[in-house]
Amino acid sequence: MIDLTAFPIAKRWPAKHPDRLQLYSSPTPNGVKISIALEEIGLPYEPHYVDIGKNESWTPEFLSLNPNGKIPAIIDPNGPGGKPIGLFESGAILLYLSDKTGKLIPADPIRRYETIQWVFFQMAAIGPIFGQVGFFNKFAGREIADKRPLERYRDESRRLIGVLETRLKGRQWIMGDEYTIADVSMLGWVRNLIGFYEARELVGFDDFPTVAAWLERGLARPAVQRGLTIPARG
Repeated sequence: MIDLTAFPIAKRWPAKHPDRLQLYSSPTPNGVKISIALEEIGLPYEPHYVDIGKNESWTPEFLSLNPNGKIPAIIDPNGPGGKPIGLFESGAILLYLSDKTGKLIPADPIRRYETIQWVFFQMAAIGPIFGQVGFFNKFAGREIADKRPLERYRDESRRLIGVLETRLKGRQWIMGDEYTIADVSMLGWVRNLIGFYEARELVGFDDFPTVAAWLERGLARPAVQRGLTIPARG
């Protein structure tokens, strides 16, 4: 019997299947990256819903695993050398899962690093900028009379979508014919930008047909459809 009691987070969200990878998350763009990857890979896991609306990611138990206080986080009871490992930050988790299973990432070293750079592009650019568009267009920021911040993030979002548009020209996926963690990292963010954040018209998304076709292909994948609703909201 695998014992996870060394991890305080496992006391607040007890494992029914401690031999499986434990996912602590919520179906946000960063959260669904990992559930989509796990569904694509087929690795057994147990999801736990962390209610960010109730600030559960700021509880001592969650912070003990993720000091940044953001979802997602994981515990893999079967980590390197058979020892448990806890990880936070979605990009690092994606890379860990692909390295663990040899899936969703090219075996060729050059293409592997090219894939990682696009994951970093999401983490350093698309995620933060699209999140700000969401704040200023849908949430409390929309009450601010000065619209210059919104305009700044709108313009930067268009630039970033343009980067994707250029990359995807003549390609089915970001790495060509091979669907990878680079695609997994971005699908939820682009979906949220034009859906949940209600910014399709704001950023002129219809000016980027190649990105739109890529998003449609990605969302049509059964594993993506399943991952978008995992963990189920409480």
